[in-house]
Amino acid sequence: MISQKVQIDKGDVAFINQALELLSYGSKSEYIRIAVKEKIRIDRRKLREAMRQKAMQGYCHPDSDNVFEAIEGDDFADR
Repeated sequence: MISQKVQIDKGDVAFINQALELLSYGSKSEYIRIAVKEKIRIDRRKLREAMRQKAMQGYCHPDSDNVFEAIEGDDFADR
């Protein structure tokens, strides 16, 4: 684990304290770790989807360069 300093709004701290009492979390640190893991899981899914969309746009792009043009030449069909 890596220790990090975070700043949390007063309203969020009040909510966390209430959640700690009602939902039986062990500590504020545990609650915040779980919340951060959930946020990271959601963001990873969004990032994978964005990368997938970008890859599909590149794959379907009609103006792709012909990488074999240099070796084909003008008389390629006659060879």
